[in-house]
Amino acid sequence: MQQSKTKIPAKKLTFFGFMAMTISMVVSLYEYPTFATSGFSLVFFLLLGGLLWFIPVALCAAEMATVKGWEKGGVYTWVSRTLGKRFGFAAIFFQWFEITVGYLTMLYFLTGALSYATGIGAIQNNKYLKLAILLIIFWAILLSQLKGTKYTSLIARIGFVAGILLPALVLFGLGIHYVASGAPLQTTLSMKTLIPDFSKLPTLVVFVSFILAYMGVETSASHANEMENPKKDYPLAMFVLVVLAIILDTFGGLTVATTVPQHGLSLNTGVIQSLEFLLRHIDPNLAWIAKILAILVCLGVIGEIASWVTSPSKALHVAAEEGLLPEYFAKENTHGVPAHLMIANGIVATIWAAVFTLSGGGNNLSFLAAMSLTVVIYLMLYFMFFAGYLKLVFKDDSLERAYQVPGGKVVKVIVACLGLLTSLFAFCISFVPPASIAAGQHGIYETILIVSYLIVLVIPFTIYACRHKFQHAEK
Repeated sequence: MQQSKTKIPAKKLTFFGFMAMTISMVVSLYEYPTFATSGFSLVFFLLLGGLLWFIPVALCAAEMATVKGWEKGGVYTWVSRTLGKRFGFAAIFFQWFEITVGYLTMLYFLTGALSYATGIGAIQNNKYLKLAILLIIFWAILLSQLKGTKYTSLIARIGFVAGILLPALVLFGLGIHYVASGAPLQTTLSMKTLIPDFSKLPTLVVFVSFILAYMGVETSASHANEMENPKKDYPLAMFVLVVLAIILDTFGGLTVATTVPQHGLSLNTGVIQSLEFLLRHIDPNLAWIAKILAILVCLGVIGEIASWVTSPSKALHVAAEEGLLPEYFAKENTHGVPAHLMIANGIVATIWAAVFTLSGGGNNLSFLAAMSLTVVIYLMLYFMFFAGYLKLVFKDDSLERAYQVPGGKVVKVIVACLGLLTSLFAFCISFVPPASIAAGQHGIYETILIVSYLIVLVIPFTIYACRHKFQHAEK
């Protein structure tokens, strides 16, 4: 069996740098308007999603990341050591693949925000110009990450402070001023509006969208072995992340829901519209500040893309080193970066961007099916993630690790089962057609989604079956 040959990298990732990378992959200000469409119920949805899914993922990841010898490779290593390399490779492939479509929501926000900030409507309305600009931005970010983790960490730190924390605090402050001024609230705050009716299918669909907002917390684990003290700092980063993410998402969504009229609010650039609305409420002459804030929010999204560009490829590279991919993908550049895998990821993302942008952006049936495909594929990773953790608890509990989920084996099993069952629930609901798709197209949508899912599902297992053909030269 071929073993990894790459040396453990120097410890060059600080606690704050790692936390900034991780939180930029989970917290997105542009999701606040989507949360706000649920009104006061968003608080219940976010807290319940955090309890049933986000916290279980973070706790299980924190324990597996500190198992002795499991510091490198993230989810690939965790699943490989518990369920076998076949499933470990499938898990990391699904993560690497789904983000190639997932980039589009981030890039579409960037083009919309740039169009708003510059006043150039063609950036958003001309599909050819839109594609050119989003590809220039994407490849500039990707190529900048070929110089190593310190640049990823730098962009993530700037993105977190200037692009997430600062605009969020401004939004909260403006919201507090709006309420204190006695202006009318846009949603009713009561126990009746807090607790949604789970007997209705649309409510279940909405709940799943809140669960999915927390996806990605485990992705940065591929950088854990670059931290100064991963056994101590990784679990701490997970705890800080959980608290910050739930607080920022809850207060951000609630601010938009209670202060900004929902009519005409874009789900793409709505957070910028919200900032402009609240600034105009104070003084119409302050609306220009929203353009500056739009640029700051863009920094947060750039940090998000930078973190996603590197982390899945870094974990997949460990699988390539072990002979599960052609030797070409096992190579690193002089900065210790898996450049070939990152560029391959970028090429696939470019194809998706061209296909969907030139065929209508985010408003066509194929795009919606593709976004749902990324969800069900990513959830396959979480099935293996939680199953692997349960295997660790029952079969490999004697393995040394610096952190363990508190409460003993019973609590560990409860935590993992909560996450696994919630993932299964989200998986089933994700096949329900979105409300924006006409009833007459439901069959087409479901056919596209199911067939695409089955095709993608077999790809990693097919590659794994061909692994013996990938002969790596001994070094």
